[in-house]
Amino acid sequence: MFSVLLPTNSLLVAALSLLLTRLSSSSLSVPDIPHIAAYFGTKTRYEEVNPHLLRDLTSVNTSVLKPPPNERCSPVHLTAVIRHGSRYPTVKNIRRIQKLSELVRREASRGSGGPEDWLREIQSRWDMWYTEDMDGQLVMKGREDLRHLARRLAAVFPSLLSEENLRTRRISFVSSSKHRCVSSVEAFQEGLQQHWGLQEVEYSHQVDDELMRFFERCRGYVEGVEKNRTALREVERFKHGEEMEGVRRRMAERLGLPHHRLTADLVEAAFFLCSYELSIKSLHSPWCFLFDENDAKVLEYKSDLKQYWKRSHGHVISGLSSCPLFHHVFRTLDKAGRPRRSTEASPEPASILLGHAETLLPLLSLLGLYKDQTPPTANNYHAQHGRSFRSGRIVPYAANLLFVLYDCQRGPRLQLLINESPVRFPGLEAEDAPLYRDVRATYRHLLDGCDFNRECEGRTGGRGPNTEL
Repeated sequence: MFSVLLPTNSLLVAALSLLLTRLSSSSLSVPDIPHIAAYFGTKTRYEEVNPHLLRDLTSVNTSVLKPPPNERCSPVHLTAVIRHGSRYPTVKNIRRIQKLSELVRREASRGSGGPEDWLREIQSRWDMWYTEDMDGQLVMKGREDLRHLARRLAAVFPSLLSEENLRTRRISFVSSSKHRCVSSVEAFQEGLQQHWGLQEVEYSHQVDDELMRFFERCRGYVEGVEKNRTALREVERFKHGEEMEGVRRRMAERLGLPHHRLTADLVEAAFFLCSYELSIKSLHSPWCFLFDENDAKVLEYKSDLKQYWKRSHGHVISGLSSCPLFHHVFRTLDKAGRPRRSTEASPEPASILLGHAETLLPLLSLLGLYKDQTPPTANNYHAQHGRSFRSGRIVPYAANLLFVLYDCQRGPRLQLLINESPVRFPGLEAEDAPLYRDVRATYRHLLDGCDFNRECEGRTGGRGPNTEL
């Protein structure tokens, strides 16, 4: 493999090196992608957010490589908060899929309009291959998601995710206890070891649910949102509203079923089936033909309403529940950015934190990101087509929130990236990488406050963990 001596302060050279070396799986054939693939909400593939990865999973977003103008800078620390990769359905959705498939096999007839090939395929050739023991576990494609993400980040930040730092275990890895997250953090380490050509894969990570599943411990959130039936009333209203009823009616007509035989949950199960077949097997499933793009937009909006009102800006406590993770990130950045004596050990170069969509969304909300001027509700669907809060764009499988700290001539600077693309901090829109002291000043109210015990009033009890995302 061709190698280049990389100056630690030149990310551009790192990208050029990647172009020269190319990783082993450098080009892929683009599969037949369903026309509705961009609307699957939290069940969206990472490739739909970064379409260039459909051609080459090793290609990096070159906009990552822009240091502040007129300053010499070098990266000194990376904190990455990452969602697990593609997974199997949970038991709840597997049971719905089973019920749907039995109904369609038994009762569906010639649908109104359009070709019937997809229906014949469902009824004669499609197998119900999902089993309850799969229950949300990471799939092989999910492991690939994390391996390739690790290799791309190592190519962009070679001085931080270096072979030496990996060998000497100076990179910290933390995961939620959920199997799909543990498997994801292992796959990320595999990717780094593959990138540097290491033969023996060694896993080293810590499980910390207080940090990565903070929402389970926040009584204010559990009682005020999770257990509160009125907290998601906008979701329920939309679920039984005009737009969703239209989708249900059209799906029933395409299947030749009486309308009353299809519930809103079964409509959503069919939509999810299309997403699972794509994200797990890269298949254009016959179930996808049950929906046109307008149907998909309605179902996406229903999903976004749920994420907004359950995990994001809909309720203040949702963002505040992430205070432990917020403080952890800034404590880590503080240590990495402070001046050190020559005799002091250098701080850890990277911190990799593996969690869930419900780990990332509250933190993004707390940071003030993706907050539209008008909240999404059951009654303003048609006014929300230009909204920034689209969960499939924000937290697809393998979603990542990257904090990159640079040592620059004027002082430390912090760059924020979401899914490997630069995003500017609210209130600091003039620069891609503002001075770190300015970022701290912007979030001073949270750094001095955001007390988990005060906001959440202690540990929650009596509620099983949410496993949906």
